[in-house]
Amino acid sequence: MEQKLPLPPFSYETAIEKIQLAEDAWNSQDPERVSKAYTIDSEWRNRNQFVNGREEIVQFLTQKWKKEKNYKLKKEYWAHTENRIAVRFEYEYQDLEGNWFRAYGNENWEFDANGLMQKRFASINDLSIKEEERKL
Repeated sequence: MEQKLPLPPFSYETAIEKIQLAEDAWNSQDPERVSKAYTIDSEWRNRNQFVNGREEIVQFLTQKWKKEKNYKLKKEYWAHTENRIAVRFEYEYQDLEGNWFRAYGNENWEFDANGLMQKRFASINDLSIKEEERKL
């Protein structure tokens, strides 16, 4: 049986740990690594896209990081309950034409008893920035 520590129910400290693990995985830009944190049948809403299951997660992230170069993400704790965590995040990336962007958003996560994320709902907005405005 797969498990991804820490397991729910989350304390403040374990919610922070879970967020940092997610940030580290996403910053690796390794779709396979990232997908292992999710259930086989995980449900996502990412902007206006719906992604279901690990295979689609890998496909989605592979395409994402082909288009978003120099990707750097920072996640921040917002709130948690027993098996849910809410985060605020921002990330910066460069598009294929060399333009810089900062994306801002919120994510709501729901975990199964084994610590795998079964639901991820992300609302994201992009802001065009100049290279000298980068923060991350």
